[in-house]
Amino acid sequence: VQLVESGGGMVQPGGSLRLSCAASGFTFSSFDMSWYRQGPGRRRELVAFINSGGGRTHYVDSVKGRFTISRDNAKNVVYLQMNSLKPEDTAVYYCTTHYRGSDYWGQGTQVTVSS
Repeated sequence: VQLVESGGGMVQPGGSLRLSCAASGFTFSSFDMSWYRQGPGRRRELVAFINSGGGRTHYVDSVKGRFTISRDNAKNVVYLQMNSLKPEDTAVYYCTTHYRGSDYWGQGTQVTVSS
């Protein structure tokens, strides 16, 4: 199983970024996917979840209405569209899946929101 995130960077408050996570090594379309983040001095937290078919999503309250998780099962990619970014969104963002009893994580991508 391999998960590779991309799309992070530095953006001003109010800006947007789209993160991507390319998956391989498993039947992507059969597994739920999630995005987590870990900010400076903070615990890793669940940001967004999407089920295998893409029809069910869940968001942490702090990002509802600003972030959108989606997936393309033909391309084996999960996305996180982040709009109206705030300084408190600054974190390393990880995609993850639970496969055959184990949790798999990507290496993370840094998102920094600062003026």
